Amino acid sequence: MQIDESYLRPGAMTAAGRYAPLLEELPGDVAALAAVAHGLLIHEFIAEAYGVALAEDERASVHLRPVEAMLAEIVARDARPLGVAREPAGRLATNCRGFSVLMVAMLRAHGRPARARCGFGGYFTDGRFEDHWVCEYRDGGRWALVDAQIDERQRELFGIDFDVLDVPRDRFLVAGDAWAACRRGDADPSAFGLTVVNEAGDWWIASNLVRDAAALDNLELLPWDGWGAMPGPDDKIDDDLAGLFDRLAALTQDPDANLGALRALVRGDERLRVPAAVHNYARRRHETI
Repeated sequence: MQIDESYLRPGAMTAAGRYAPLLEELPGDVAALAAVAHGLLIHEFIAEAYGVALAEDERASVHLRPVEAMLAEIVARDARPLGVAREPAGRLATNCRGFSVLMVAMLRAHGRPARARCGFGGYFTDGRFEDHWVCEYRDGGRWALVDAQIDERQRELFGIDFDVLDVPRDRFLVAGDAWAACRRGDADPSAFGLTVVNEAGDWWIASNLVRDAAALDNLELLPWDGWGAMPGPDDKIDDDLAGLFDRLAALTQDPDANLGALRALVRGDERLRVPAAVHNYARRRHETI
C-alpha cells in the first residue's frame, strides 16, 4: 500500500521549524524517541506521581498547539540536546496529545511515516475508555500504535501489561472504531469519556471522531478545541448528524484506502471543516489557530 507523502512531511502542528535540526540529531528508532519524549514532557494530571506540583502558570503550556512552540519552551528552559532527559520538575507540562504530536514530529524527521490518532484508551480506568491520543507509525507493512506518554512509572501506575510501542487495537480504539462499536450495540457510549471530569457519552465519541478526522488531515488540535458539528453533552444527535458521523467513522477506520474521500468530506463539509478560529473550551474563548 502506498503511504500518502503528507505523513512523511511536517504539518501545520508537527513542524519543528527552526528546531528541526534538534530532531534530526536524535536516534531514529521508536523506543529511543519515546524515551526522548518521556525526558522532555510531563502530563499535567500525572505530575504528582513524579513528585512534581505544577503551579497554575506552569500548566499554560498544555494549550500550545504547534510542536515548534513546545520546543521553544523546552529549549528556553534548558538548552541541552533534546536527548538529555530533564528532571521531572524541568519538563514541559502537556497531555497525551502533546506527547503524540511530538512523537509524530520526531518520527517524520527520521523518514518514518507517522500520524496522530484521537480516540480512547482502555488501560487507565477499569471498565472505561478514557479520552486519549496516541501516535500511529508505519512498522514494516502495517500501522502500529505507540503510546509515547507511557513510561515505566506509568506502566506501574496503571498496571499496563502490553508493549506500549505496539498498543493492541482493542486497548486503544480510534474514535471511528468506538463510534461504530456503539452504533452496532457492541459497546456502551457511557463508557467513553473522561472520568476526571465525570463526562462520557456519544457526544464525546462524536467530538473525538471529528478531531481524529482533522488529525488524519494533518491538523491536530487540542483535546478541548471545539468547532462545527461537535455536539455538547446536552445536544441530541439527530439522524442526519448520526449519518454524517457514520460516514466519517467508516472513512477514518481505514484512512489509507479512503484518504481522498476523507479529505473531501472534512474540507468540503462546513460541519467538519476546521475554521480559522476554534473554541478552546478549557479557556472558554475562541482562539485563532
